[in-house]
Amino acid sequence: QVQLVESGGGLVQAGGSLRLSCLALRFPSRSYAIGWFRQAPGKERERVACISGKDDVTDYADSVRGRFAVSRDNDDNTVYFQMNNLKPEDSAVYYCATDLEYGRRCHTADFTTWGHGTQVTVLA
Repeated sequence: QVQLVESGGGLVQAGGSLRLSCLALRFPSRSYAIGWFRQAPGKERERVACISGKDDVTDYADSVRGRFAVSRDNDDNTVYFQMNNLKPEDSAVYYCATDLEYGRRCHTADFTTWGHGTQVTVLA
């Protein structure tokens, strides 16, 4: 069974950085759209970033653009999420997800396979 495993969350001061990892198990993630989502208590889940399965084009929510960056390491079958200049409002559980459809672009991806999430807490 395919699986996504997130890691790298933690506690950080505002202005600090974290790098999250999304390890893909039992499928080659290089040609699949991978999205990063977050959900804070009492709020709806939101997609904050995505990397296309077709051409590795990335897109970001306005709230994180310029601070966060998503990238792939195909040798490690891992998608990374570098988060810089973190703010308290970035505190949430972060999830990666994929639609398992080969070569899908982010705007058409239907994210059906999810990891269990990793907690990010940013202190003011």
